[in-house]
This record gives sequence, C-alpha cells and structure tokens, in this order.
Amino acid sequence: MTDPIIEEALEDLYLCESEHQSYPADDATGAALKDASSQGFTELIDGRYKLTDSGMDLGRNVIRSHRLAECLLHDVLRSTTDDQMEQDACRFEHVLLNGLDDKICSLLGHPKRCPHGKIIPEGKCCQRAREDTIREVRPLCDGAPGDEGSVAYLTTRDSREVQKMMAMGILPGARIQLIRRFPSYVFQVGYSQFTVDRPLAEAIYVHWQ
Repeated sequence: MTDPIIEEALEDLYLCESEHQSYPADDATGAALKDASSQGFTELIDGRYKLTDSGMDLGRNVIRSHRLAECLLHDVLRSTTDDQMEQDACRFEHVLLNGLDDKICSLLGHPKRCPHGKIIPEGKCCQRAREDTIREVRPLCDGAPGDEGSVAYLTTRDSREVQKMMAMGILPGARIQLIRRFPSYVFQVGYSQFTVDRPLAEAIYVHWQ
C-alpha cells in the first residue's frame, strides 16, 4: 500500500496537470512528491515534479475514490455540510482505493459527476456496465417470473431509494430471483421476499442467467 500522504500529493499533482488547478507548492507536498519520485510516481523536470504514467494512474484513482466518496456521503449518508463531506471524503478515499471503489460506483449507478459537479474518472466497472447494457444486463422489470441472476448495478441517485435497496440487501453481486410481476414486482434476495413498484424495479439492473 502507498503512504496516504503520498497519495494525497499525487492527487493534488493530478488535479494540477489534468484539471489546470494551482501547482501544489507547500513544503509537505513537496517532500511527499520527492518520496513519490523514489517510488517511480514522479520525476523532476525543469525544477518541478511531474507525474509519470504510474503516478498519473494512481493520482487519477485517488481523485476518483474521493469523488465517489463524496457521492456516497451526499446521496446515501446524507452528509449535511460541504466542509464535513470534504473531510470525510478525504478519509474515505484511501479506503476505497483497496478495491471498494468499483463496488461503491456500481451501487450508486456509475455517477459521472460528484455533488460539486466535477467529473468522476471512469473505472473498469463503468466500461463493463456500458457493454453489459448492450448484452445480458437488463432491469428487474424486464425479467419473467422465475428468472434468476445477480444484481449488476443500480441506476437511481435518490438517497431514499438507495437506502431502501441497501436495507433489502440489493447490492452489486447479490443473488436475486423475480417471483411475480403483477400487481407489483415481487422478488427474492437470500431467504427474504420483497415487493417494489415499477420505478424501483426499473432501477435494479440484473445479470440474468
């Protein structure tokens, strides 16, 4: 694992190089970028540290995790202030780097922008979702009674709907079976059965078998 201080320095430098923000110049960041250079993430060119290809990848992943964390805090956990959301996202971003970023991204329906309107870099899960939509992934409402599969992702950004589906165990990868379509959609997750209306059934995308 990379030191979180180095990750944050690479995040700042990534923003500088890719989104034209101010160059990180404080002493702490400079020391971290120097350490990053010894790990192959940066190189000193004309007196300034620049990202190498591996540094660009890591910086991009950190900002992706940060903005996904903001979406999670804003849409699901209902963080109330920008300052608190920013502080919590800074802590969460390092956790999400350990393979949780794609799971959170799928849970939130592959958001394209964070609550501040900034672009969230795509992950492999976003690319798979686009390909899947063309192939075997379809919403729950398209299934027939008895059809089984696993939850691929959710398309709603409504916090109440996301919380409701999480409470029912509708998470990416969960096994799901459609029981009935009318008058409401009845499905089973684990040992429990649930009933939802069509708008919610439209938001649950399933890898049908």
